[in-house]
Formats: sequence, structure tokens, C-alpha cells
Amino acid sequence: MSKKTRRENAILASPMVLFLLAILGFPTVLSIVYGFSETSFETLTRPEFSGLANFADVLSDPTFWQAAWFSLRFGLITALLQCALGLALAVYLAPLVERHGWTVAVLIIPIMVAPAMMGLMYRLVLHEFAGPLPHYLYAWFGTAPSFLGPAHVFKTVVLAETLQWTPFAFVLFLTAYQAIPSELREAAAVDSARPWDVFRHIEWPLMRPTLYVALFVRFIDGFRVFDNIYTLVGAGPGGSTTSMSIYIYESFLRRGEIGKAMAAAILLFLTAFLLLAFGQRLTKGRTE
Repeated sequence: MSKKTRRENAILASPMVLFLLAILGFPTVLSIVYGFSETSFETLTRPEFSGLANFADVLSDPTFWQAAWFSLRFGLITALLQCALGLALAVYLAPLVERHGWTVAVLIIPIMVAPAMMGLMYRLVLHEFAGPLPHYLYAWFGTAPSFLGPAHVFKTVVLAETLQWTPFAFVLFLTAYQAIPSELREAAAVDSARPWDVFRHIEWPLMRPTLYVALFVRFIDGFRVFDNIYTLVGAGPGGSTTSMSIYIYESFLRRGEIGKAMAAAILLFLTAFLLLAFGQRLTKGRTE
């Protein structure tokens, strides 16, 4: 590419770059300023620099570490479940999808619904006093678990997240499965290879990079989860379902601790950035 072409490309791209810097840069700079300042709703226009005090408050807050532990467990468990189910469905339903492509549209309906709406739906269905599921369980079996109570709430939110986002993993794995050259399967069939051997020695190695991508994407999404859990159960009994995003939201809007909330948001961003860099490096190393 010539120097003149590079200059023309830079000139053409500059309006979009400036627009993105204005849209994304200003909130980022403002968040950093508030993160290092003693700020409340009364002092938004005149924050007082406080150094690392907000970060120290966040790191010494047991609720923050409880939220971090919840986000880590939730993100890891849901990512593993979604990828395992998505992979199994993609392999099992691939022949059906090949004959009836419209079935994919039916299977991905859950990811078309807003997570907040899914949370509200599950809240109505599982409510201890008004929900139809506890009602019929009690009518048929004489007992019904408190799905949103302390003993079962974590399993409930994990199941709700898994049911909604497994179709996302399914689409990724289905695409990878359909991209495998048919000649490889035909050659295996000539050698009288069993279906399990074909999957284990041919299909699985070719689909493995997709697994790393799916695991990483779903883990990051689960780690920063907010809307579906907040509409389903909020912070949960005793704060048991307080994720990092919910912690930041409640610090900002419920308690008015803007500086502390921004410090937690910066820590969340740095964590996500480091996980992204680590995931890209791991994926690159696995695929080379």
C-alpha cells in the first residue's frame, strides 16, 4: 500500500474515529476521574481528588469479594454447561438441520428475547406464592422447593442463564460442524469407522478452536451478568446473587457511592481486559 493510499484511508476514517473517541472517550475519562475522586450526586460537578481511597474501600469491602466470587462461579459454570449442551445439540441435530434448515430459527428463539424479559418471565413462573410451577408441584407432590430461596437461588439463576444462551453455543458449534469437509467423513466411512471414532478423531479436533472461542465468550458474558438476574431475583437473599455488575449498580444508584462504584467498574474493566488478552493468547496458542 502506497503512502498516498494510507494517507487517503486515514483521512476517510478520521470522522468515524473522532466520533468514537467523543462517544466512548468522554465517559471513560469521566469514569476514571470519578474513580479517583470523592464524589456523590451532590458533588458531581466538583469531584475532590482522593487518590486510591475508592479502590481501597472496594478491595476491603466483603460484599465486593462476594460479588467477584459469584461472578467467577456463575460465569465458569454457565459457560461449561452452555458449551457442553450446545456441542451435543449441534452434533445430534446436524442431520435434522441439514434436511430442515428452518429448525435453527426455532432453536434460537430464546436468544432473541431480551434477558430482562426472560428474568421477569422466570420470576413469574417460579414465584413461591404466585408461580404456576411451585403451585402444580405442591398440588401433585405435596411439596415444592423455594426456587428463589437461599438454598436454590444459585441453581435457579444458572439454569435460567443456561437455557437462554445455550442456543448461542449451539449455532457456533453447528457452523463449525457443517464446515468440516464431507470428504473426511466419507473417507472414514470407507474405513468402516464408527460414529464415535469419527467424532473423536476427525470432527472434535476440527471443532476444538470453536470450543475455546465459545467458552471464552460465554464466560465473559456470564461474568458481567446483570439484567436477567436483577429482574429475576435482584441481589438475592443475603446478597447471594450479587454479581459485579449488580454491585456497581447498587453502589451507584442505591447508595450514591459514585466514586466507589466507578472504582469497582475500573477493576471490572481491567479484569475483563486481562481475561480477554489471556483468552486470545490461549486460543492463538491452541490453534497454531
